[in-house]
Amino acid sequence: MKLDIGLSEKNAQAVAVALNKVLADEVVLATKTRVCHWNIEGKNFMELHKFYEGFYDDLDEVIDEVAERIRVIGFNAEGKLADVLQLAHLAESPYTNDSKQQLADLLSDHETIIKHLRKLIIQFSDEHKDLGNADFVTGLMENHEKMAWFIRSYLK
Repeated sequence: MKLDIGLSEKNAQAVAVALNKVLADEVVLATKTRVCHWNIEGKNFMELHKFYEGFYDDLDEVIDEVAERIRVIGFNAEGKLADVLQLAHLAESPYTNDSKQQLADLLSDHETIIKHLRKLIIQFSDEHKDLGNADFVTGLMENHEKMAWFIRSYLK
């Protein structure tokens, strides 16, 4: 059934393509965070083990919200692993048990996502006339800014 939500088909498709890239980044980041959770070692093992678990739980919710947002505007959420790795701006990292390296890598990924989401806010609003999804990605950006702040606090 054709959508009638005040968003042109062309703009909805462009937004869906961009949101699928956001979805891919969120999946990669959640997976990387889970790998850190599994492989952390050191004197603050339990603290970071729980820290990572909280983050990937939060990211799992974000993943679901992004996928559902894509479906709301009438397109498929692209979640096959091959698609995710092809669409993502983020790359997988080498395995490490070192907390500082893990945290630095995750911080870099959050900051990459934040910068990308900032661009999408303007693009969705100005180019695609989609204030709803501009607001949605603003909320995602704010979540990532908070997570980045938490991680940055460990690295001081």
